[in-house]
Amino acid sequence: MNIGIIGAGNIGANAARLFANAGHRVAISNSREPESLSSLVEEIGANASAASVEEAAGFGEVVLVAIPFGRYETLPAAQLADKIVIDATNYYPGRERQLDFGGLTSSEVISGHLPLARLVKAFNTMYYETLRTRGSQSYEDRLVLFVAGDDVEAKATVSGPIDEIGFAPVDTGSLRDGGGKQEPGSPIYNEPMSDERAHEILSGIS
Repeated sequence: MNIGIIGAGNIGANAARLFANAGHRVAISNSREPESLSSLVEEIGANASAASVEEAAGFGEVVLVAIPFGRYETLPAAQLADKIVIDATNYYPGRERQLDFGGLTSSEVISGHLPLARLVKAFNTMYYETLRTRGSQSYEDRLVLFVAGDDVEAKATVSGPIDEIGFAPVDTGSLRDGGGKQEPGSPIYNEPMSDERAHEILSGIS
């Protein structure tokens, strides 16, 4: 699979490494020029290339967005139309400008900016060092990566690479219900856990 990555910080860079090691081709971008990513691309190897944001969006069958939430309006809606977009962003009111979502989840806000994209909330609940080091080929030892979205097929597509990099995908529901459960402050946010524990906690979240 071709995977575009917008954002080369801790989550974006580590996801790129994991996807590439699993055999996927990745095009990674940041807010600067592609040349600024040359050392990262060289480290990852032959399955990785540097790109502009627009190029990464166009390249990917799936596109991971791992940028500060406050920059979501910079995402290229035209290039992301009809793409499966993984929203790995988090809104932190104390870090970013105060926003009134009008009752929407942060992922629903991004979906409003990308109305033709097939948005899936994932990769936002796990600390990047856990993502980098805790993937396991043993199903008994796998930690959970949560997935939310309104498109069942898109969630299944995103769950494939999650499984391939050694984590267990767990569906939390729609962008409204599940996406809200995955936001900072939730009992499942930034808490490494097994599949069994994840379902136990989710059953208690309204």
